[in-house]
Amino acid sequence: MTVPYRLVVGLEVHVQLLTRTKLFCGCRNQFGLPPNSATCPVCLGLPGALPVMNEQAFRLALRAALALNCTIARHPHHPPGFTKWDRKNYYYPDLPKNYQISQYDLPFSHDGWLEINVAADPKKDYVPKRIGIIRVHLEEDAGKNLHDETGRGGDSLVDLNRAGTPLLEIVTHPHMNSPEEAIAFLEEIRLLLREIGVSDCEMQEGSLRCDANVNVHIPAEEEPGGYVATPIVEIKNLNSFRAVGRALAYEGRRQFEEYQRQPQHYRLGKLLKTTAGWDDARGVTVVQRHKEEAADYRYFPEPDLVPVIVSDRWLEEVRAEMGELPQQQRQRLVSQYGLTAYDAQVLTAKGRAMVAYFEKAAAILGDARLVANRMSDLIYPALTERKEEITTFPIGPEAFANFLRQAPGNSQDRRDVFAIMLRDGVDVAEAKRRAGIKEWDEAALRDAVQQAIAANPKAVSDFKKGKEAAKMAIVGAVMKANKGAPNDLVRRLVDEALMQS
Repeated sequence: MTVPYRLVVGLEVHVQLLTRTKLFCGCRNQFGLPPNSATCPVCLGLPGALPVMNEQAFRLALRAALALNCTIARHPHHPPGFTKWDRKNYYYPDLPKNYQISQYDLPFSHDGWLEINVAADPKKDYVPKRIGIIRVHLEEDAGKNLHDETGRGGDSLVDLNRAGTPLLEIVTHPHMNSPEEAIAFLEEIRLLLREIGVSDCEMQEGSLRCDANVNVHIPAEEEPGGYVATPIVEIKNLNSFRAVGRALAYEGRRQFEEYQRQPQHYRLGKLLKTTAGWDDARGVTVVQRHKEEAADYRYFPEPDLVPVIVSDRWLEEVRAEMGELPQQQRQRLVSQYGLTAYDAQVLTAKGRAMVAYFEKAAAILGDARLVANRMSDLIYPALTERKEEITTFPIGPEAFANFLRQAPGNSQDRRDVFAIMLRDGVDVAEAKRRAGIKEWDEAALRDAVQQAIAANPKAVSDFKKGKEAAKMAIVGAVMKANKGAPNDLVRRLVDEALMQS
């Protein structure tokens, strides 16, 4: 649907890292532990406790930044690779120290980008768009407040297990212009960071969180730049990709309607930036407070941690650990195996283990597109139904390639045989026997096709004149003479014979 304004979106994505322990102490970094059971004097902020940096957390952060095409710590008036820690001061019950160890003016990485597909129909086209990344920095997470939401005045509880968890913050430029683009960016970030082993990116567990900065540009020829910009609103409490899309669409409409009511007042620069929460049940944003600026946090260098110098050797080690990135993998699947851009995207989104399964089966069978199509028809639904990963799937790539060599031509028969192989653990020949599927002699069917062509000269003539449907008379004749013959096989043999006639 066309709207009379241009939506402008920048995202702040927070990602918890897959480390064994927290960022500055030895407490376990694990979701689902009993409340306040993974704490110590350091993450509780007790007097005299000193932080020690987790090198693996920094290494994972570097891996993510390199995958996002970021420059690593090149700051004027500082040595290459120089970065430091800062204290961000604020009071909240889930922050026992009353400050967060973060990074302010010298983050460890900056100026990156991530490419997404912005085609109107991603199944048919690939239209690349680069989303700029301002910075990626590392900080410690806060704890979690658990509020009584019944309205009965119950206590709020605090769980500090999360306090001190290594947290990566990815801040983008406002380069997204629709809810769909924002969701595409988040999906690509999630896939990328999972594939390189940086994070599990589980939104329901809080290891991937997102805030959105939103305003709209309304065309106005009389204005400098040709548009009016509304005040920026930061939206929080976005707990799913669907919520992100709904919140952005709603907020764009709300700001446009507010501008129509107050065209001279509701403008960027005339009102403070505000923070709003997304109420998913009501489908609205609710203003919470005016947004704090950097001065409100009274940043200053963290006195208990030394700066970090990232060497070129360290960067090369981290690059070597990343492996093939999703964007590179998609391009290779298209160029090497002849897959469509959409099929390559679907396969890559299933993860590296699925791609490895595909490549092994394709190498054995010698028909990559057939393997990709049948995996989509048979394996993906089976994995979903069985709630299983491809690494534990009972039919390996060798057995799958052998199945495709001997599989029935009829699609329903093919599904039945595959289901029996899964259920009973038998090979394709035995599964076909149990399914009661008759083996057809392809040579005999070729003879039947030739007889049908000879008996239907008008259908042959019409087909050669461009009437594609005319061949169905020949297919029907073969099927009538050979009850139960696989329709897919007969059609293929008819096509081959007509092309040669």
